[in-house]
Amino acid sequence: MKTILLCCAAGMSTSMLVQRMQSEAEKRDLNVAIKAVPALELESCIHEADVILLGPQIRYELARFTELAEPLGKPISLIDMLDYGALRGDKVLEHALSLLE
Repeated sequence: MKTILLCCAAGMSTSMLVQRMQSEAEKRDLNVAIKAVPALELESCIHEADVILLGPQIRYELARFTELAEPLGKPISLIDMLDYGALRGDKVLEHALSLLE
């Protein structure tokens, strides 16, 4: 099972997106776990992630979190602002899966 970790300022704004992504993963019969965490907790949770996606509101943290993720071999990327705002769980899931390839 692969774990997709979504990270935002407080962990709350991604919860609806996580639900949409989980629904899409179930439709596709994918064996993935999708979790949301606040930015302050990413360091303690990074080891359980296979891929990390940052919400657009914390894009300024990308360089710092990349320094943590790269040595561990964890792909990290930003969630597209339009996909995030429109809660396009299918698009965000597809982006996460593409990073795992």
